[in-house]
Amino acid sequence: MAHKKFFITAEEGLHARPAAALVSEANRFESELSLEFKDTKVNMKSILGVMGLGIPTRSDITIHAEGPDEQEAIAGTSALLLEKGMIDADS
Repeated sequence: MAHKKFFITAEEGLHARPAAALVSEANRFESELSLEFKDTKVNMKSILGVMGLGIPTRSDITIHAEGPDEQEAIAGTSALLLEKGMIDADS
């Protein structure tokens, strides 16, 4: 199992468009991916689960991946969060 922590810096938090892009990116991988916020962990391949977390700005989140392409999944979702301006480059 692989995991990585991030700090959400976008003023709007993890809102609909980047959340949808994150779910789409997660679905590219065979591994099981989950998103954790405040001790609640949801399936990262579910838009309802991700949006249901209501992640505001200045929040710590953790992405967990388990499966044959878990390292690639962490790298891909990390790159997407950076590309969408959700995190800073030093995350």
